[in-house]
Parts: sequence; structure tokens; C-alpha cells
Amino acid sequence: MKKEHRLHYIIKEGILDSFYIWKEEIRNVFKDKGVIIFFFLVPFLYPILYSFMYNNEIVHDAKMVVVDQSDTYLSRDFIRRMNASSDVKIVGVCPDMEAAKKMVDNKEAYAILYFPTDFSKDLNTGKRTTVSLYTDMSSLLFYKAFLMTATTVSLEIGNEVRLHNHPNTTDKQDEILIEPVPYEAITMFNTQTGFGSFLVPAILILIIQQTLILGICMLGGTTREKNRFHTLVPVSRHFSGTLRIVFGKSLAYILIYVIVCLWEFAAVPKIFGFPMVGHPVTVILFLLPYLFACIFFSMTMSGFMKTREAPMMIFVFTSVMLVFISGVSWPKEAIPPFWRAVGYIFPSTAGIQGFIRINTSGALLHDVIHEYHTLWIQAGFYFVTACIIYRYQILRSRKLIIEQYEYMKNKQNKRLNPEIHPE
Repeated sequence: MKKEHRLHYIIKEGILDSFYIWKEEIRNVFKDKGVIIFFFLVPFLYPILYSFMYNNEIVHDAKMVVVDQSDTYLSRDFIRRMNASSDVKIVGVCPDMEAAKKMVDNKEAYAILYFPTDFSKDLNTGKRTTVSLYTDMSSLLFYKAFLMTATTVSLEIGNEVRLHNHPNTTDKQDEILIEPVPYEAITMFNTQTGFGSFLVPAILILIIQQTLILGICMLGGTTREKNRFHTLVPVSRHFSGTLRIVFGKSLAYILIYVIVCLWEFAAVPKIFGFPMVGHPVTVILFLLPYLFACIFFSMTMSGFMKTREAPMMIFVFTSVMLVFISGVSWPKEAIPPFWRAVGYIFPSTAGIQGFIRINTSGALLHDVIHEYHTLWIQAGFYFVTACIIYRYQILRSRKLIIEQYEYMKNKQNKRLNPEIHPE
């Protein structure tokens, strides 16, 4: 049996070729400035940028204008308490609604609080009154600040008016009258009810996928442009096997993104104080199939990129869509079935849903078993599709080499035998 046909020789050659491809891919990454931006600059700077943007967590001093037609002690007390809160800032008191609307139109305020003429009279005579809140809805965070503050102040004043109109003999009776059913609001997992703690973990997961897609597809487009046959596989004996190409390239990406993941999921939350209640082992076990799924998905997509600019045109605009269909900004149960199915094409959907539950609410691996299995299924499926893509490229390269060889051979024969092949 020939040496090259022995099993141990084939295995050894495959391992050596895989490490050769790994080394070449690492070299290609660090030679390409565009790929360096996507693999290092974006994953390291974007988390810092988003964390700084949302580090305040909640909105403070949302601007409000007041129309006080009552102009009484109770209405002024209501306004004073609104302005004393940390979330709302009263920027003015207008004589009528037209003046207040003008301030809202000019963005001098984002809400109007309206007191009717009979506000104080109705309260003192035991009647129900109304305080109207108008918001321009330009920001849901402003709307939340206005509504929660107005509700809290109205409840406080209502309890005080009720106690004043129905005096009791003991403090205990006063407590029962004011609050017959005591309640306590406890915010679980996101104690500040902050926007950063809610959104940034999902963004970190999405950054992993999008940067891998853009970087790997850019490398694939560059290879096609430099290859004389415009195929994804270079003309080299080291690139003659499908598995060695897929393993070699994926090993290079995994080693790079281990460092990226340490930065995104360990350093950044620690620096900015985001919730990290998930067990480190659970986080690692969950991120492993997510990385594999993203890498093999990106390698599959790279087979369809003809130029290095193509991934920018195709994938850079999908980030916002992927955030919405992931179920983090809109409940996944309310997403139409078609778009839910589209979401499962991308590893980020299951990755975001599972990681948020692990990182924010302390879920264990068996609590996110559906997402965990989905990621492994995606990793296996996209591994097969990546192998198919690279196998097709290998066969295509061989076919083009043979065709070129036949063409050169026929051309040489025509020169040597002009009488047989007259021009």
C-alpha cells in the first residue's frame, strides 16, 4: 500500500493541513484592515459606546409644562410634588392649552399636565376629579417617567384628602382608611428598571454574530478577488480537503472570539455595573454553541459573497430587524409566525433569548434548554452547509484547473502541428 493511502498518514496530513490553514487564516485576518475593524475594533468599542449611552439607566428631569386652570393650594401642591421628583422637571406654567402646545411643538417640553377649574372644589366636596396628562410620545422613557410620577403624586394627594374628609379616632384606623390593602413593588432581576440593563446584554450577543458575519464574509470576498479562478478555495495542496478547511478556519475564529467574549461578557458588565447573576460555567456552556453556530453560519454565507463589499450591503442593515424579531424589544409571542420562523435562521434569536435569562435572571442551563438545543442544531446544520459550500468550491477549482490545462495543451498542440490544426 502506498504511503499516501495509509490511514495514519491521511490523518496526520489532515491535522497538519488544518494547522496550516489556521495559520494562514490568522495571517489573513491581521493583514486585512477591514477585518481587523470588525473582529477587534467594533467588538471592543461598541460595548463601551452603548454602555456609556445607557449608563444612566433611567430618564431624569423629563420636561413638562403645566396648565393650571384651578390655581389653588391643592393644584400648586400637586405641581410642587411633581417637580420635586427626580424623573420630572416642570419648565413652565401656561395660562391655556394653546401656549402649552406651542412649547411642546418647539420641544421645550414633552408633556402637558392639565388641571380643570373645578379640581380643588371637587376634591373638597368629595367628588371625583380629573388631572389630564398629554404626552407627545416621542420617547417611551419620557412617557413612563411622566405617567409613573403623576400616578404616584395623585395617589398620595388622594389619600391625604380622604383622610382629611373622614377623620378617625386612632392612627391604626387612619392607616386602614388610606391603605386597606398594603402593597410592595419589587423589581426582580433589574432593580433599577434601567434601559441599559435591559438592552445592552442583547446588543452584546448581536455584536458577536454581526461582526463574525461581516469579517468572515469579507475574508471570503477578498479570497475570491485574489484567486485567479474567483473561487473561495485557494489553489494549494493544503486546501484539498473539506474538513481540514472548515476546522482550520473555524479554529482561527474561535481563538479570536474567546478574547472578544471575555471582554464583552466579563469586563464590560463589571466596568459599568450591569447585572451579572448568571453562573460563569452556565454562561460559558451557553456561549459555546452560539459561537459555533455564528461561525459556521458566517462561513456558509461567505460562499455567496463575490466581493469584499458585498457583506456590507447585505448584512449591515439587518441588525435592527434582528433585535426586534429576537423578542427583546417586542414580546416574541406577539411576533407573527412568519417572522418568528425567519428569526430562527439566525443564531442571535435563540442566543439573545437564552443569554438574557441566564445573565439577568440567573437561569440555569436546563431553564433555557430549548434555546440551548436550538443553538446546537443550528451549529450542526450550518457546519454541514459550510462543508457543502467548501466542497463545491474545491471541486469547482479542480474543474477550472483541468479546463485551463486542457486549453493550454490544445493551444500548444496547435503551435506544434499547424498542418493538422490550420488557422
